[in-house]
Amino acid sequence: MAPAKFTQIKQFIFEQIESGKWAEHQRVPSENELAEQFEVSRMTARRALQELTDEGVLNRSKGSGTFVACLKSQSSLMEIRNIADEIREAGHQYTAKVISLEQIKANAELALELDIALGDTVYLSKILHKQNDVAIQLEQRFVNAALVSEYINQDFSVITSHEYLSKEAPLTEATHQIEAIIAEAKISELLAIESQQPCLQVKRRTWSRTGVVSLAILTSPGDKYRLGGHLKL
Repeated sequence: MAPAKFTQIKQFIFEQIESGKWAEHQRVPSENELAEQFEVSRMTARRALQELTDEGVLNRSKGSGTFVACLKSQSSLMEIRNIADEIREAGHQYTAKVISLEQIKANAELALELDIALGDTVYLSKILHKQNDVAIQLEQRFVNAALVSEYINQDFSVITSHEYLSKEAPLTEATHQIEAIIAEAKISELLAIESQQPCLQVKRRTWSRTGVVSLAILTSPGDKYRLGGHLKL
C-alpha cells in the first residue's frame, strides 16, 4: 500500500533537505505549488507543511512563505535510545520477557495512527523490560507489517525491538506524547506494582522513509524509571 499523499509530500521535502538540494532558510514550495505537483488538495499540502513545521523541520512565516529551518534546531527534544543500552551503561543487568507477539487487523484507531487501511495487517508485541530482574517498563508496540514483514519472526528476548527496527527501517522522524497515568490492572500485574501506583507512559510514533513504522506505548512505574533528554541550541 502506497503512503498517504501528505506522507509522500513530507518524504519529498525530507529528501530535498537531506540531500542538500534545499539549504537552511531556503524557501520551499507553497501549498498551492505542492498541491499541483502531487495532484492533491491544498488542505493535504497544508497538513504536510504544518506537521513538518511542528516537528521543527520547517519555519512558516505569515505573508512570507515556508522555509527550511536551521538544521541545528531540528534535533528532537528527546533522544530515542535503546533501553537495553541505558540499563547496561548504568552498570545494571538487562533482560527482557516477551509476553506476546501476534498478528492482528488494524481497527479504525490503529489505521489512523499507522497511516494504513482499515483491516490491514499489524504486528503487536508486548515486551517486559527488566533491570536486575525487576520490571521497569512494559512495551506495547504496533508495527506496520507491510514495512517490516519479518518483525513477527524475531526473538525479542535476544534483540530489542528498537535495535531490530533501527536496522530494518531506519528512523527518520518521531513524535512523543508523555503523560502520568494510573495503569490498568493487567499492566500493574505485569509490572508487579500496586493497582493505584502512578506510572509514566510514553506514546511514540516512528517513521522511516517509506511511512509510519510503529506505534509504541511504553509504561513504566513512576518510581523506577525516568526520562531524560539533551537539547542542542
